[in-house]
Amino acid sequence: MIEDIVAPSQTMGRPRRDDRQVLNGIFWILCSGAKWRDLPERYGPWKTVYDRFRQWRDDGTFETILARLQLRLREDGLMDLDTWMIDSTTIRATRATSGGGKKGELTNR
Repeated sequence: MIEDIVAPSQTMGRPRRDDRQVLNGIFWILCSGAKWRDLPERYGPWKTVYDRFRQWRDDGTFETILARLQLRLREDGLMDLDTWMIDSTTIRATRATSGGGKKGELTNR
């Protein structure tokens, strides 16, 4: 469904690394939270996967993929737009972040 988006035709140069393999490597990094250098070898060189991730992020490829997949799911009746949402994470802030100072800190008077 997304092959034409992520795999442009290539006529010259070094053969591209398999786009499915690279995409799986990107998903592995995003799901695991690991560093790029810790990417397992089965996904190819970490630098290649990272460069492709940056390229696709910067040129809007991921947004195009998401739009196409959402359209397909809506057409098939598998996605209800009323329930489509993005989850957020809450991070507890310390007192010092709001200007309250640290616990037990002396103030200048």
